[in-house]
Amino acid sequence: MKRTLTIRGAVLEEVGRARPFADSRPVTISELDLDPPGPGEVLVRIEAAGLCHSDLSVVDGNRVRPVPMLLGHEAAGIIEALGAGVEDVELGQRVVMTFLPRCGRCAGCRTEGKLPCLPGSAANGAGELLGGGLRLRRDGQPVKHHLGISAFATHAVVDRRSIVPVEADVPPAVAALLGCAVLTGGGAVLNAGRPQEGDDVIVVGLGGVGMAAVMTAASLGTGRVIGVDTVAAKLTAARAAGASQALTPQEALAEGLRAPVVVEAAGNVRAFETAVQLTAPGGTTVTVGLPAPGARAQIEPLGLTAEARTIVGSYLGSAVPARDIPTYVQLWRQGRLPVEQLVSATIRLEDVNEAMDTLADGLAVRQLIVPEPG
Repeated sequence: MKRTLTIRGAVLEEVGRARPFADSRPVTISELDLDPPGPGEVLVRIEAAGLCHSDLSVVDGNRVRPVPMLLGHEAAGIIEALGAGVEDVELGQRVVMTFLPRCGRCAGCRTEGKLPCLPGSAANGAGELLGGGLRLRRDGQPVKHHLGISAFATHAVVDRRSIVPVEADVPPAVAALLGCAVLTGGGAVLNAGRPQEGDDVIVVGLGGVGMAAVMTAASLGTGRVIGVDTVAAKLTAARAAGASQALTPQEALAEGLRAPVVVEAAGNVRAFETAVQLTAPGGTTVTVGLPAPGARAQIEPLGLTAEARTIVGSYLGSAVPARDIPTYVQLWRQGRLPVEQLVSATIRLEDVNEAMDTLADGLAVRQLIVPEPG
């Protein structure tokens, strides 16, 4: 493919506009020019893209990114063109798109998932692809990429290292959510928490990431899985996803529940403090939520010392996507990871501002954008 492609996509025009976003309209649906894939890149036709708190955090200003920016970082699609040197994937192949590409050479990549790729993080912060530069323009002016993906669109050009191929039997809705929600929530359990036989797992915050953590913990069968959230509908959904119990924070604390592994997936200070309180002596609190910069929590250091407890951060579930996604695919095939249950609504690109409000209100697990062909 040598020619520029005209696509439709959801572009963030300004960071930090007031809510409701349905009125302030920070995101517009635009026609853009997309360059063909360069060396080491691929063109993907987007089939489905999940709306995540990481998208919301850019819109509301908790994570400042350069604008204008074409949003979306969790998606699946079909390869439609290959750049020079890309020989290990094929045209027509379905891929999971993941927002943390790994160069495979830097100090971060040598930690086996504990730390993010340094060049990948730098490219994400600049709104560029891992190979450098931009492939998007609108009216002749450059548009930034969101976390190397920009999936709220009909098509995307991404670095080969930002995709993981999956078999055709994995539906688009499942494949999309493997790229962030499952990698992050599942990895918080498998890679960071590592529950042993008989260990209970508590998950605080039951959005897409937290619910994926519940499903993954339940698939292991080590002990009870307990979901904690303030929204009644999410507690019901957690039970359907495999939780032994689902409680409000007040109920969990009043019952004196404590577990060897506690995952905090809400991204706010109160949830983090609750997760620490629910962690048993000798246990591990895994925090994967992304609160606002500068947020401060209050914890009791004596409790950590006297009870030999650990607090560990886990970015993107301490994942190596090429290593971990096949594991989740296998769990899904076995019926042990019902990823489809994470989808709370399917929406159009044009509904993205209203969907951001729904997400900010805590009323959705995962809303899935299915772009209509441009």
